[in-house]
Amino acid sequence: MNQKPSNSFVAASWIALLTGMIGYLVGLFRAEMMLNEKGYYFTVLMFGLFAVISLQKAVRDKLENIPVTDLYYSICWFCTILCLVLLTIGLWNADLLSSEKGFYAFSFILSLFGVIAVQKNTRDSIATE
Repeated sequence: MNQKPSNSFVAASWIALLTGMIGYLVGLFRAEMMLNEKGYYFTVLMFGLFAVISLQKAVRDKLENIPVTDLYYSICWFCTILCLVLLTIGLWNADLLSSEKGFYAFSFILSLFGVIAVQKNTRDSIATE
């Protein structure tokens, strides 16, 4: 049974995504770090968003018996884990205050959650039409 997501859940998903991304990007823009460091953190965010959307789609396709190759499914999991590891390593070695490291970690996770929820809502909305 496919049910269209409620407007409040759709709004909450978009708010989570935008809050996480905007917070992360504003923090990155205002950070006193070299441009190559900012590029690293920006790339990890974009890679992470793409990875979790791909993973969400692959998992959902498998549940709906839509063919997904094991290789693609494994790559999705690998990329999702890799982006989390890359952010962790980057923050662990960064010359930042602990509060800044926590801010980046939480805004990153909020962004990943938000984009998964937005993707789910989009797919559920299309499926009920």
